[in-house]
Amino acid sequence: MKSFARRYANAGRQIAGVVPDALLLLVARLGAAAIFFLSGRTKVEGLIEITPATYELFRTEYALPLVPPEIAAQLATYSEHFFPILLVLGLFTRPAAVALLGMTLTIQFFIYPDAWPTHLGWAAILLPLIARGGGSGSLDRLLGLEKP
Repeated sequence: MKSFARRYANAGRQIAGVVPDALLLLVARLGAAAIFFLSGRTKVEGLIEITPATYELFRTEYALPLVPPEIAAQLATYSEHFFPILLVLGLFTRPAAVALLGMTLTIQFFIYPDAWPTHLGWAAILLPLIARGGGSGSLDRLLGLEKP
């Protein structure tokens, strides 16, 4: 049994050496950006003109307890465009990921509480970005905003 454990541990180390943290964080940045940006694109026409249907969704299905629907629609739509762009660039990665995690938690608790498996997946992508930053391939690192 000891030799199996040793081989298993060695295999794990080899795999970890092949898949660098920079690649994992880049994939997380791009994956989270795609999820939220594509959602944001469903709320607009043209470059970023919020559709009447979006405002109606925020008055009905996406209604929040304390935020007026017109403000919530604008905040959500602009956030789903702005923060993903930051993630792709790896610029202000941690704050962008925190903002998108906040949006995820809002959706989870106030809009779609039964969609926790989806939201847990989003959180699983965002949490490493919050904990580790954008990685060595990010503008955060290039500009000296994050240390290696």
